Amino acid sequence: MTHHLGAHERRPGGTPSSPPARGDGAVLPVPVPQHARSAAGYRWARPPGGAGTGPQNDRLRYLDAATRQIARGMDLDETLHELCRAAVPAFADLALVHLRDPLPVGDEIPAGPGVLRPHSAYRVPEDDRADHGGSPAPVGPRPPRPAPPVRPAAVAGLAPFLAAGRPAFGNTPGLIPAVTELLVSAGVAPAEVPGDLRLIVAPLRGRSHVMGSVVLARGPGRPPFTPDDLLVASQLATHTALGVDKAVLYGREASVANALQRTMLPLSLPEPAGVRLASRYLPASRTAQVGGDWYDAIPLPGNRVALVIGDVMGHSMTSAAIMGQLRTIVQTLAGLDLPPDEVLHHLDEQAERLGSRHMATCLYAMYDPVSQRLLIANAGHPPPLLLHPDGRGEILRVPPGAPIGVGDGGYESTETDAPPGATLLLFTDGLVEARGSDVLTGMERLLARLRRAAPGSAPPPLERLCDRALAGLGTDDRDDDIALLAARFEGIQPETVAYWYLAPHPRTAGQARRLTRRTLRRWGLDDLLESTELLVSEVVANAVRFATRPLAFRLLRTDVLRCEVGDDSPQIPRMRHARLSDEGGRGLFLVDHLALRWGATRVSTGKVVWFEQRLPGA
Repeated sequence: MTHHLGAHERRPGGTPSSPPARGDGAVLPVPVPQHARSAAGYRWARPPGGAGTGPQNDRLRYLDAATRQIARGMDLDETLHELCRAAVPAFADLALVHLRDPLPVGDEIPAGPGVLRPHSAYRVPEDDRADHGGSPAPVGPRPPRPAPPVRPAAVAGLAPFLAAGRPAFGNTPGLIPAVTELLVSAGVAPAEVPGDLRLIVAPLRGRSHVMGSVVLARGPGRPPFTPDDLLVASQLATHTALGVDKAVLYGREASVANALQRTMLPLSLPEPAGVRLASRYLPASRTAQVGGDWYDAIPLPGNRVALVIGDVMGHSMTSAAIMGQLRTIVQTLAGLDLPPDEVLHHLDEQAERLGSRHMATCLYAMYDPVSQRLLIANAGHPPPLLLHPDGRGEILRVPPGAPIGVGDGGYESTETDAPPGATLLLFTDGLVEARGSDVLTGMERLLARLRRAAPGSAPPPLERLCDRALAGLGTDDRDDDIALLAARFEGIQPETVAYWYLAPHPRTAGQARRLTRRTLRRWGLDDLLESTELLVSEVVANAVRFATRPLAFRLLRTDVLRCEVGDDSPQIPRMRHARLSDEGGRGLFLVDHLALRWGATRVSTGKVVWFEQRLPGA
């Protein structure tokens, strides 16, 4: 389909056959104002009274309105859409926009000469160009097939014209082949475009580089362009090019910041025993793009898990970078096995040392599947929701401390039951806060959605629950991103846990072997007796060397057999190469060779050394 200046299609009622089209093929609705015609060929709504009329005043008034309209564009497509709306039909009957591919960003040197590809095409039907009191509407369907690109270096006169940055008439000597190529690439037959002063072509030159070109043409029913109109076209092209330059820079920054934020979020969630996890992350609407929301799930000694969610104030790369720093600090503090209130206290101190004025909210929860208890502390974050196995939902009353970065502290841990089958939802305020409603109203709506997701007695699957929590959320009324972390508590049955305190003396290793043998036989794990006794003996003997208080010795049977030995010494054992004359130093090599996994973690009371073995038949 070509863009004939004289062609028109109208439906019953006098409406245009199709609205304007964008470079991505999306149809754009265009409001149609009442237009009038000036002596210079301009058509737009004049103010009542007729004061200040005349060609020069018409141009100034038009430029003021048009440049304001172009500046409203938030992204690349919107900027070019506003250019075409401002130009057609007020200034021209046809507007064709070509963009450079690839588009240069900022001061970067473009890779290669690049090509011009058609992006937008707007025209006015012939009936609307006649002054019959109608309401003209720009229309411009895209060509049905991909248009060929224009290579400026291969078209005579086009490259130097674009580099000069000044508009010219279409019949300018030396420019006719370039105009022909631009029209043909956009699907317009050159024979149907007037060859006199009714066509202007203007380069779109940004701050440092050529971004593309725009062709503006008038039909035979309007006065031809004048030299003064070249100045108008130059202003339109300049403001558009600066808008395109801004949109490309903004898009690059938003893309980099979004990628930065996503790389700082967990690539995958851990699979600790006794709890199942699911998460969601939704970026903000196009007006915000990037925020500082994050979530995390951190395995802790004793099969516990820390559940963390936070939100850095603001929407920028700085917010995303600060989010990454705070997340790293939380992971480090969690490794020290501190209670939630102390984690937030130290996080607040470290945030002040970072020297950033950004505030953040954070909620830190610690779940113990053995005791089936939950310990939570809050730093100015929305409270979590707890969905009980019978379908009831409640907002957990956690004392809200000051946000991170304020420096007031005053954090307090709250303990609550976490029965098997219950689900904990941690989320950022983007999920429950929107324009026109407060956080409390949003949380009530969220609870209602979650109740509908579990009409029966059995809790719904965790992934479906997350989808239901986000159901119905659009981007038009949301200016903040959303992070959601859901934890379904399963717990660890008491009969699969064995726990002892052993005094540190030379016979403790033998006592630990006897307790291990008795427990594994009760669990039906006779095949693991020999290897487990050897590993327990080595780990306990190493702990006895440094401990001054009773050892904590625990066996857990989940999907693996896990052994944990804790003592009050913070010194972490390390593997070292023993010499032939050394009597010791080989125990950890045995542990490393025989165990499925092993490790050592510092805790507030000392350290915990653990190892895991694969269950028979697993």
